[in-house]
Amino acid sequence: VRGCAGARVRGCAGARVRDEMMRPMVRRWIALAVLALGTIGCDRVTKSAATTALAGGPVRSYLSDTVRMGYFENTGGFLSLGADWPVEIRTAFFTVATGLMLLTLVVYSLRSRLSAFQTLGLTLFVAGGAANLLDRIQYGRVVDFMNLGIGPVRTGIFNVADVALMIGAAVFAWSEFKQWRVARHA
Repeated sequence: VRGCAGARVRGCAGARVRDEMMRPMVRRWIALAVLALGTIGCDRVTKSAATTALAGGPVRSYLSDTVRMGYFENTGGFLSLGADWPVEIRTAFFTVATGLMLLTLVVYSLRSRLSAFQTLGLTLFVAGGAANLLDRIQYGRVVDFMNLGIGPVRTGIFNVADVALMIGAAVFAWSEFKQWRVARHA
């Protein structure tokens, strides 16, 4: 292509149209990368703050015991599943398998034609998983520090990465359900 003033103008116009079509996609991926990095950064900062402020101290209670903050090290997975497994099995499952699953989800999201909400959900899910994976690689454990509940009904102890995982899964599932309903009624 010689340029728009050259003889191959049609090629330039096609390139310009292609560039204009790519801009929204590039902006979308940049926004998602910023969201993912921001999620991971927020998780790292809050875990560091929890380690500094809460480690070695008692659990703190706020809002009439609706929110509890305490320092807990989780060598297992969700709700400490697998925390008592041998180190080799925990490492294989929570580090290697999790890393491969997250990589698979990234490749899937790049190769699939997902809706904006599906992409948002996957981005949050992968960012939360990646944040916890980084902790497992670096420290062999994940720091959890938040617990919510009313009376005896309480959540497990969690962190910001876990919140991103759950919101991401919920957004993706909601989007899938919406698409399924639309397809079913079409």
